[in-house]
Amino acid sequence: MAWMGAGLAHAQAAGTQPTPAVPDWALPGSATHKQVAPPADFHRPSRNFNTRIGVFEGQSDIGGAVVAGSAGYDAGAGKYTINSAGYNIWYSRDEFRYEWKRMSGDVSLAADVTFPNPDGYGDRKAVLVIRQNLDDDSKEAMIGEHGTGMVHLAERTERGANLKDMQYRFGGMLANVKAKRIGIEKRGDSIAIFISLEGEPMERLGPPVELHFEAPFYVGIGFCSHLPDKSDTAVFSNVILEGEAGKVR
Repeated sequence: MAWMGAGLAHAQAAGTQPTPAVPDWALPGSATHKQVAPPADFHRPSRNFNTRIGVFEGQSDIGGAVVAGSAGYDAGAGKYTINSAGYNIWYSRDEFRYEWKRMSGDVSLAADVTFPNPDGYGDRKAVLVIRQNLDDDSKEAMIGEHGTGMVHLAERTERGANLKDMQYRFGGMLANVKAKRIGIEKRGDSIAIFISLEGEPMERLGPPVELHFEAPFYVGIGFCSHLPDKSDTAVFSNVILEGEAGKVR
């Protein structure tokens, strides 16, 4: 305890905040450890920045991961690079870097996704996500592409609920196939996801879900390393964001 006190005093003297401890439930799964849901009352405030980046009007570290995220945009190449730690985008709350735009009505969003680091954690997630707000436990619908290649649709039907995996998944370690491009469409209250394996026209994967969002809501791209205190990187390119349905391409 004396060491912790000294560390806190040093951080305060230096004008910085101490790095929060990583709770055991947030550690990633392994042969000797299972990641479990966070306590029902656990929350961290998101860090929000009204800083434009490409087509997005703002940025957030949703859930305030213990390592701050960052993002860059190469206009010439049309690429967004997102760096983020974060234990997960799952259960009843999320931790990830989010580049967002406030929207209403119908939406089409699509992007190519790559992971530059070949040694990243397998369950890291690059996501296209629609959220009601910027809190860590917001209602949301997302298409997630994992580092292993698995693509799936998930929804949090109300604030604080556990994310629900819709169970129609594509790819992953067994298939050893990764989609080149992913997309999400909001048509009224109907949310559907799309994939393209090698650049062919995108096709819908599975049936849509029904989820109502009050306007305005947030639409954007995001990433988490699935490691609570270690950052990793995802790159989104050829991003299409339209305020209409039927424009995923």
